[in-house]
Amino acid sequence: MMKLISWNVNGLRAVAGKGFADIFLNLDADYFCLQETKLQAGQIDLEFPGWQSWWNYADKKGYSGTAIYGKHDPVAVSYGIGVDEFDHEGRVITLDTGDFFLVNVYTPNAQDGLRRLDWRMAWEDAFREYLLSLTAKKGVVVCGDMNVAHQEIDLKNPATNHFNPGFSDEEREKMSRLLASGFHDSWREAHPQEAKYSWWSYRMAARERNVGWRIDYFLVSDALAPHICGTDIHNDIYGSDHCPVELQLSLK
Repeated sequence: MMKLISWNVNGLRAVAGKGFADIFLNLDADYFCLQETKLQAGQIDLEFPGWQSWWNYADKKGYSGTAIYGKHDPVAVSYGIGVDEFDHEGRVITLDTGDFFLVNVYTPNAQDGLRRLDWRMAWEDAFREYLLSLTAKKGVVVCGDMNVAHQEIDLKNPATNHFNPGFSDEEREKMSRLLASGFHDSWREAHPQEAKYSWWSYRMAARERNVGWRIDYFLVSDALAPHICGTDIHNDIYGSDHCPVELQLSLK
């Protein structure tokens, strides 16, 4: 069994002071994917015996960024999606694990007033094309903060958030299109009626009241879907405004 964890840490240096090392070691994943590291090279020394790490930094300091820790040697590692317009914010790392492609993504936020929605829509199309180029070769696991609550069950207050970033019709339609292209929302398929969240605003005691959104995902391509053997949302783990999410695969 292979265990994968994804967590938007909303600043790795901050969460490192809130017990990150213990959480990391206790979860003991084969691959541990991070989003919103908010780092530049050399700003943190956080390595663990037995794990390698790969980092993609945004050009802009203190912004975005992704990382993967892994116990296994990859066949290949790539950064970005090969489209210059979208490859300056450190948003994607892809590992060819041999058995499948692991894609760690921090999807752009459409921002207040949906002012970045057009850029987000262009990103969605380019990212989907990138994923389909991978699925043509082998199975794909996509994980990360995808900045969209796909269905009404995926957030506490759908009616009052209808036109807000992360729950606009346009963003939800792009997720529907991606899933229809040959991907499975692993947690939702295993828990079709359960409302469980992975992100809470820091405002108005949202986490204490569990007024949250599920915007962190493990998507699995058709070829790998039969190998899903476990999913979880670790909403008892603190340190960020997001919590870790988990996927387990049964592979040879």
